[in-house]
Amino acid sequence: MTETTYLTAEGRRKLQEELDHLRTVRRPAVARQIHEAKEGGDIMENAGYDEAKNEQAFVEGRIMTLEALLNQVQIISEGSQGEVVSLGSKVTVAEERGDAEVFNIVGKAEADPGKGRISNESPLGRALMGRRKGEKVTVQAPDGPVVFRILKVG
Repeated sequence: MTETTYLTAEGRRKLQEELDHLRTVRRPAVARQIHEAKEGGDIMENAGYDEAKNEQAFVEGRIMTLEALLNQVQIISEGSQGEVVSLGSKVTVAEERGDAEVFNIVGKAEADPGKGRISNESPLGRALMGRRKGEKVTVQAPDGPVVFRILKVG
């Protein structure tokens, strides 16, 4: 059974653009490299041929991955309004005696913690799901448990 891919509309658009680029630009370019390397003579000792074949394997693998992801997409609304944390929610949290941090809860395909986009499957994302403003959540970190208070949802 395939797994649902949770994406924002923007995330879906970016993955579709990458897939289109791989199919229409990278795949033909790699095919040309392989053809040129074959014309260059003995492919058994041709570094250009080996490199092109490795590139072809990468491109084809990425195409298959993107096709699988995009075939199982469920679009989520970013900035979902509501009192309960869910996919698409923008959540403001703070550690005890810490500064407030804002996170967008997204599917794992769009997670980018450095940009405040955390997966619903990450430890913090999982702890926040289904919770409300004012609640506290505990996340197991390498240095021990960390407690966060939810300051705002929405």
